[in-house]
Amino acid sequence: VTGVNLHDYGCSLKAYRLELVADMNLYGELHRFLPALAFIEGARITEIPVKHYARRYGQSKYGLGRTFRVVMDLLTVFFMKKFLTRPMHVFGMLGLVSGAFGIFFGIYLTILKFGFNERIGDRPLLILVVVLLLAGLQLFSFGLLAELLMRTYHESQERPIYRVREIVGRN
Repeated sequence: VTGVNLHDYGCSLKAYRLELVADMNLYGELHRFLPALAFIEGARITEIPVKHYARRYGQSKYGLGRTFRVVMDLLTVFFMKKFLTRPMHVFGMLGLVSGAFGIFFGIYLTILKFGFNERIGDRPLLILVVVLLLAGLQLFSFGLLAELLMRTYHESQERPIYRVREIVGRN
């Protein structure tokens, strides 16, 4: 999901270059996914296995509630990896699909109403058409707003969206 193949994301022993982590903004519990976030920034990830020893005293505090938060953070990292610089791709596509289904079902109901003279006012499909069309419009608008926000964010940071590791073929 993250694009980084590690044996143990939970291992606390990690080393990073200062210039990489100095620009990282961590919030929530994203510290678990530092390797994935570093990979998104363009870093090369190398894993050196270390020996872990069993816990001598006490019990783990890792419960089901924490697992849920980890899954939510994993989804956040996945979204950041795929769509951070292009949120319109996800929200716009969802909006177009929702709107297309709304139009399709709306045409179906229109054919029933005017072609077969059936009542459509008491059909749940009419409500679904309205919901799908409104959801499509909202998702598309949200994607457009997210795109504008991301552009504004990157311009206000005065740093490039992408890091160039090496320029090849230039004297």
